[in-house]
Amino acid sequence: MGKSLVEMAADLVQSQCASKAMNTEEITLALQSTFNALQVLQAGEAKLQAGIPDGSAVALSAPSMAPEKSIQKNKIVCLECGQEFKMLSPKHLRSHGLTGREYREKWGFPLRQPLCAKALSERRKKAGKDRGLPENLRKAIAKRKKNGQAKKAAEKK
Repeated sequence: MGKSLVEMAADLVQSQCASKAMNTEEITLALQSTFNALQVLQAGEAKLQAGIPDGSAVALSAPSMAPEKSIQKNKIVCLECGQEFKMLSPKHLRSHGLTGREYREKWGFPLRQPLCAKALSERRKKAGKDRGLPENLRKAIAKRKKNGQAKKAAEKK
């Protein structure tokens, strides 16, 4: 008799662990997503054998993990295809026919959420602070406010 889905998922994740270092959370997520993917494939295969039209396009659009767990410390998992990246680039999102805004809306992320690994986001934030961006931003806002008040005063005259 063939292997069960659990055994197949365990074998696949075990092979993945042998090729790259994974912590326990990553192993758990990999097992869950692999098992879910195998279930979807098995259901699609059963439908094909039964002669039922394949609805796997709808089933495959479901995320393999919770959106809030897709952004991790050193990687971000694309919820469309399941690939891991440091950052979801506009080029990759275009391959799914999406923009960054559409991806965020589709998966329920805030529009200001960076689509990159947390470590990369922190590194960029620190680099910006080192360059003095917050102070420059405060100055620009103050200048814009001052110009706006000057315009209103000129309009009243």
